Amino acid sequence: MVGMRAITIEQPGGPEALRWTEVPDPVPAPDEVLIEVCAAGVNRADLLQRQGHYPPPAGAPPYPGMEVSGRIVAVGGGSHHWQVGQDVCALISGGGYAELAVAPVGQLLPVPRNVPVEDAAALPEVAATVFSNVVDVAGIRPGETLLVHGGGSGIGTFAVQLGKALGAHVVTTARQGKHEALTRLGADRVIDYTVEDFSATVKADVILDIIGGAYLAGNVKALNEGGRLVVIGMQGGRKAELDLGALLAKRGSVFATALRSRSLAQKASIIRGVREEVWPLIDEGLIGPVVHSRVPLPDATEAHRLMESSEHFGKIILTRP
Repeated sequence: MVGMRAITIEQPGGPEALRWTEVPDPVPAPDEVLIEVCAAGVNRADLLQRQGHYPPPAGAPPYPGMEVSGRIVAVGGGSHHWQVGQDVCALISGGGYAELAVAPVGQLLPVPRNVPVEDAAALPEVAATVFSNVVDVAGIRPGETLLVHGGGSGIGTFAVQLGKALGAHVVTTARQGKHEALTRLGADRVIDYTVEDFSATVKADVILDIIGGAYLAGNVKALNEGGRLVVIGMQGGRKAELDLGALLAKRGSVFATALRSRSLAQKASIIRGVREEVWPLIDEGLIGPVVHSRVPLPDATEAHRLMESSEHFGKIILTRP
């Protein structure tokens, strides 16, 4: 039965492959809720999916969108406290670029205090990614140095804030035009990666890296003894040579993680941690969503073009027309 409208991918390709079309309404299964979408966050993974390089997990809708905010309009059953009428934001496996979306109850979060419902769509993916990697995997401690690559991205702007709130000394890389804004967010030092080699001057205990192959050697060089490198992206390539001798000499660790492919139980565990440890910081106003622009959902093509330009600072969100 045809019902709602969503952004679909006509065939893998450029931003023009996105289409605003009618699709069947989603139906929540047990332990899921149906959300009337107010806004959806745009992520690099959505661009990869559009290009045909990152198919959604089995059972997920075929159209893009991994985080949404809005109001619960139906519940699928099961034992939980979520009710129709509640404003929420959610981490989902796909289908967020739509008028309606389903979300597992374990991946729901309340809209934080003093954050508009629309802007809450900018939070689930970055909060879950940064918390699970910087806190859970790397175990950042107060007084340590955190190096964040791609400081002007959605991930980067959130990581800078969270690192600072947790007592870290925060260094980040970004184009010159984004330095002032990153300093306002809490960065202690910002490096223009177009003219400076970060590995020549930075010594970090934790590195959060969205670049991958191109930065591997530099990241290992920049690690302190006992340092932890966490790779979460491959914008700079998927392959590189690892100098094990350099890593051994520093007793360093290299981790590589992805969020979308994790199990429901793993994602629910991450979301619990986010709600317990990150949401209070947002409620207190210590950190918050950084929204570069709000683009009407039918114009997702323009949102993807903007993200591909890398001219944005923070998150791009799609809003209901």
